[in-house]
Amino acid sequence: MAYLVTARKWRPMLFDDIIGQQHIATTLRNAIATNRLSHAYIFSGPRGVGKTTTARILAKAVNCLNPQNYNPDNKCELCVEITEGRSVNVFEIDGASNRSVDEVRNLREAVRYGPAKGKYKIYIIDEVHMLTKEAFNALLKTLEEPPPHVMFIFATTEIYKIPLTILSRCQRFDFRRISIDEIVSRLRFISNEENIKIDDDALLIIAKRADGSMRDAQSLFDQVVSFCGENVKSEQIIPLLNIVDQEIYFRITEIVKQKDIKAGLLLVDEIISRGYDLRDFLNGLMEHFRNILLTLATGSTNLIESSEIYKQKYEQIAKHFSETELLRLIKITTDIDSAIRWNQQPRLKLEMGLVQMIKLDNAVEITKLLNEIDELKKNLNGSTGEIFADSKNIKDTTSAPIKGNVKATPPTLRADQIVDLKSNVSDSSTSYRINDPPKNTTMQASDIVGKWSALIQEVKKERMDLGTMLGDSALLEVDDDRLCIGCPDGFHLEALSSKRNYYYLQKLVEKVYGFKLRLETKISTTMTTQPSDPDKQSNALQNQTKSEVKQHPVVKALIKEFGAREIK
Repeated sequence: MAYLVTARKWRPMLFDDIIGQQHIATTLRNAIATNRLSHAYIFSGPRGVGKTTTARILAKAVNCLNPQNYNPDNKCELCVEITEGRSVNVFEIDGASNRSVDEVRNLREAVRYGPAKGKYKIYIIDEVHMLTKEAFNALLKTLEEPPPHVMFIFATTEIYKIPLTILSRCQRFDFRRISIDEIVSRLRFISNEENIKIDDDALLIIAKRADGSMRDAQSLFDQVVSFCGENVKSEQIIPLLNIVDQEIYFRITEIVKQKDIKAGLLLVDEIISRGYDLRDFLNGLMEHFRNILLTLATGSTNLIESSEIYKQKYEQIAKHFSETELLRLIKITTDIDSAIRWNQQPRLKLEMGLVQMIKLDNAVEITKLLNEIDELKKNLNGSTGEIFADSKNIKDTTSAPIKGNVKATPPTLRADQIVDLKSNVSDSSTSYRINDPPKNTTMQASDIVGKWSALIQEVKKERMDLGTMLGDSALLEVDDDRLCIGCPDGFHLEALSSKRNYYYLQKLVEKVYGFKLRLETKISTTMTTQPSDPDKQSNALQNQTKSEVKQHPVVKALIKEFGAREIK
């Protein structure tokens, strides 16, 4: 007997043998059992899922001389003729080759005559969507009211091309893609019958490559057996089918985790040198990230279509990623796939995308960002609350003053800001009045006071809000290496002693004075007057709030991750 390919040799012969379409097989058997057969059926679905096979089984079942449980016996004369394709009652027509109105007119003439044998005269039209509009219109009347001995069975992969006037005259059955487990089970059955040894990983690779088509899976099975012989291993078929090794995807996740750009670029070179199709590679990478996400989200690997060895690896690697990070990685992979379709340098796009994955910052959950923003708003709205997130670690300067080296520039003091230090400073034994110069300099007291005014003016040039707060404060005392500033209230105290302002003033004081002084801030009990301009203080507070909000890490993250902008 001549060799037959697996798809033809192991074509289902009974309703029970149809793989993955039990809902359709059961409906057709019940229709035969209750004598509720329609005069027209249309089978739609992807390639290789059993549309034509089901049509042939139905044609044999309604004409079989000795049906077995409403299945054809495949032994009677009529069943054998249909199986061998020489029946005078069953006509299989290719819609692509017989698409004109003339062929439909001939069909209309032929349906008038009854079957030569059996009960029904059956017309199976494959790829019926290829018929022209005129041909469909010519078929309408015959399809709606055919003779009682005629049955039409249409098959199509593009149901949306069928006119609604045709669909409304037919019973429609939608065939689904066959699952990987069903394909693996069928291929294992065939291999056992053919005495071919093939491991489960090889069957899984073939089933995934078939993309839901049993015919494609059987064709790949024939190709693999021709290459490997009767003992098939998964390692042998990977280069044959040019499939990306699963280990490469795990190497990518390790590279992303380690932030190793060099290893990532070398891996791209390896992918190119092996001749992998970049679209197939990216599709596999998206599936890889999806598998990690499923493992992380569900806490199990039941939804993953992979071998047990890789399922264990997914459980281990899922611990190192968050759901947000995986979604971002999938988004980047999708963008790369879209970019290389029409790009003349697909390798460059792949390298840039992989580097972007490696350099990706840790994801910040939006709920955490919103909570931090709410907390920031509360702090900014409080008159004595903390203005900056960094100030949480700074001690209260009223009990433990912050000290540091600060430089100053000449200011102009108001009369109420010059304080008699003898009556205010309890530690007067080691300090100098404002009229006395510090021991470590040759500066006169007038120079110190003048440079204080200059410091205020210098600060106002760069940061008006901070300069205004400094102008509302008073120079209390100067000793060997310390410059003490008196603040009118807790708000000024917190602002001047925050880390950011403290170090800024320290550098500016060194620039203005020419030597280092430790900066000390405290609330002055002798400052009985408030700042001369309350509106000025309010404007300074608003300006400082805006400036500091923009520098806050939460706001920076929102601008970087989501493109946030200020609403005026």
